[in-house]
Amino acid sequence: MATIAHIWRNLDWSVLTNILYSVLPALLCITLHELSHGAVAYALGDDTAKRAGRLTLNPIKHIDPWGLVMMVVFRFGWAKPVPVNMYKFKKPRQGMAITALAGPLANLIIAAVFIFLYGLTYRSLYIEGGAAANGIFQMISTTGYLSLALAVFNLLPISPLDGSKILFSFLSDSAYDKLMRYERYGMILLMLLVVTGATSGVLSTVTGWLYDKLFFLAQFGFDLVNR
Repeated sequence: MATIAHIWRNLDWSVLTNILYSVLPALLCITLHELSHGAVAYALGDDTAKRAGRLTLNPIKHIDPWGLVMMVVFRFGWAKPVPVNMYKFKKPRQGMAITALAGPLANLIIAAVFIFLYGLTYRSLYIEGGAAANGIFQMISTTGYLSLALAVFNLLPISPLDGSKILFSFLSDSAYDKLMRYERYGMILLMLLVVTGATSGVLSTVTGWLYDKLFFLAQFGFDLVNR
């Protein structure tokens, strides 16, 4: 028992806590992203997501295991797509494009909110707080960046990402139908791009640029409580 207690006391918990600090923000970003798709689709007349139980804040309903791992490890990933029946929209392709855009737009809003919270809590949680407070601050920081990265990644014009659905809405009906037949192969391409890091440089650059542009919100939050 003494040996077990000694091992327990000397375990390095930093790896587990760092994973936790990444997983929780990832779950929040993914859940709100998919919920936004379903809510907008429902508002436009499609109740498919509602009937499938996807209009929920329960992250388990939205998780794609591989997408979550990719997001935590590579900072770019995806969730289980919300089912949408575009033919229930009054204007199918336009409705599909608006529904697809809702996810990245939600992530952009989430990123803005958490970048603001970054500045608002910088002194109280990071400078003056203890270990637990620092952990909360780290999750705030990670959520802002991950949400922005999720928005950028999902705007790639590769099926089944949102960018492809937005792009396809501008194509002719025949071209749209042909491309939709190959949608299932997009996931294979997507996995290859993420694992090989073929697009990581561009995505990181764009995400970093957007983060810098939104960082005035952090400064505003900091100034708000430190005047």
